[in-house]
Amino acid sequence: MTTTAITGSRGFLGWHTRARSRALHGETPAGIQLGDGYDATQAAGAVDGIDHLIHIAGVNRGTDTEVLDGNVRAAERAVAALRAATQVPRTLTFANSVQVGNGSVYAEGKQRAAEILAAAADDLGIRFRDVLLPNIFGEHGVPFYNSVVATFCHLAARGDALTVAQDKPLTLLHAQKAAAVLLDPEAPADAGPAQGAHVRSVIEIKDTIERFAAIYRAGDIPPLSGSFDVELFNTYRSFAFDSQTPIALVKRTDDRGSLAETVRVMGGQSHTFFSTTKPGVTRGQHHHLRKIERFVVLAGTAKISLRKVLTDEVRTFQVDGENPVAIDMPTLWAHKITNTGDTVLFTQFWANEIFDPEDTDTHPEEV
Repeated sequence: MTTTAITGSRGFLGWHTRARSRALHGETPAGIQLGDGYDATQAAGAVDGIDHLIHIAGVNRGTDTEVLDGNVRAAERAVAALRAATQVPRTLTFANSVQVGNGSVYAEGKQRAAEILAAAADDLGIRFRDVLLPNIFGEHGVPFYNSVVATFCHLAARGDALTVAQDKPLTLLHAQKAAAVLLDPEAPADAGPAQGAHVRSVIEIKDTIERFAAIYRAGDIPPLSGSFDVELFNTYRSFAFDSQTPIALVKRTDDRGSLAETVRVMGGQSHTFFSTTKPGVTRGQHHHLRKIERFVVLAGTAKISLRKVLTDEVRTFQVDGENPVAIDMPTLWAHKITNTGDTVLFTQFWANEIFDPEDTDTHPEEV
């Protein structure tokens, strides 16, 4: 198995890359800090004897000096770690940017970093991959820093207005797709914009997120016409999770019994099923990278717990069939449901895609 270490592992793309490696390859890459908390000895030890170093660390925002110097310094520290190692990696992958060459200070910083890394790799006999990534978006991005998508999702989840100062086309790539390219040490050495990118205008992004927010605020699932819509909706859900969970369901009762609508989908394929769970038994203990999933307890009592992958951040909900609510599972959050009662638990599950035994998108992970 390929052993991997990642610089910038605490950042947005670093977290997605480590989470994907853990889910699909069973390895959680070591993190190397090149900014705050930098330790030259620790950095050298982390790269010594590994197969693949992925350099993500850098500076996206700040003064011109902070951006330029920050990207150069991160590359120099990565190189220092490589030169101090007794056994260097076979491959060095750089998370570069398609902005290189556009004349901006950020582009200059990334270009200089690429030159520093490439020269060191050549000197040390390491295969160098210069991956030019477009605008990256995804779950748990930092608003007003990582991308306009993160900013719009943050504002929409709060109910604040979204405004566009300047409309222009953006090439967007979900962080999980970027991570897939970075993690593959055998991919082409000079990779252009990764496959799976989508071009949308800023206004199109704004309008789509506003539409998603309005529909989801009512507890419904919006139309999801393709992979980009699913990725964007999952990104929005990561921002709306705290404020919109659980989703209240209207229970209608008469002399025949009661009825509650558990999920309404505005188009697209889906998969609904239910389970019985014996008292004290737990189901789940896994997470999804792309799948949208909803739990509704129909009868009995249960505890639903969720943990953000690679963190100790946990959310817990006590639910019961007498007061039905919907709990949506955010992507990249491990989840489980436990029967806390003394009778059989009946639970309805809904997912936005039909179950495929060849591609379940179900990755074992204990809460």
